[in-house]
Amino acid sequence: MSELNKLIADTNATLARIVKDHSPAVFASSLAAEDMVLTDLILKGKLDIGIFSLETGRLHPETLAMLDRVKEHYDGYEIALYKPQTEAVDAYVAQNGLNAFYDSVEMRRECCRIRKVEPLGRALSGNKAWVTGQRRAQSATRTSLMVEEDDPAHLMTKFNPLADWSEADIWNYIRDHGVPYNALHDQGYPSIGCAPCTRAIEPGEDVRAGRWWWENPDSKECGLHMVDGKLIRIKSVAA
Repeated sequence: MSELNKLIADTNATLARIVKDHSPAVFASSLAAEDMVLTDLILKGKLDIGIFSLETGRLHPETLAMLDRVKEHYDGYEIALYKPQTEAVDAYVAQNGLNAFYDSVEMRRECCRIRKVEPLGRALSGNKAWVTGQRRAQSATRTSLMVEEDDPAHLMTKFNPLADWSEADIWNYIRDHGVPYNALHDQGYPSIGCAPCTRAIEPGEDVRAGRWWWENPDSKECGLHMVDGKLIRIKSVAA
């Protein structure tokens, strides 16, 4: 068995265990390459794991276009969308300005809290576990990532089935299986978030260097995987 085939088998086993032991469970998709690999595995495997995405109101057109591409490629499947509360967005913009997230880490995290963290809480409500496309190789903030973790912020289990996958593994799977992917990846965007907070990277840069590029690498998390400003790595669970 090739290394990639073993990764696929291990990931499928993790997904099957989630369905068996941790239902109901949902997958939080950013519609980027890693998440399209998981989408392909979940939908082709007909696994009972719901898929949702956070529509922050500031996504690239190419990212939003992925919703229709998924629907077309996977027989009409529609990814559920969770949006920020309009009142909270309006209050932030009125008080701080539309792009106040450039001013400080605190302002950026508050914008992420409103546009991503709060909607995530609603998306996860009522579930026992959630799935992410995070990988250890993505950045310095994710080197201790485990396949299965306790999530004290949401009082549930979080799974990172692709934790062991490399960038090459992701793209080899996409090519081998004809998986649709975000057009921004062909324009130098290995990691994709909101449009104002994401840039293309230079050769040799970390794959997440284009995310919040004006900040110190150690602060580059939006808050979805943090508690009290710290990454959620409190208790790992043996897979």
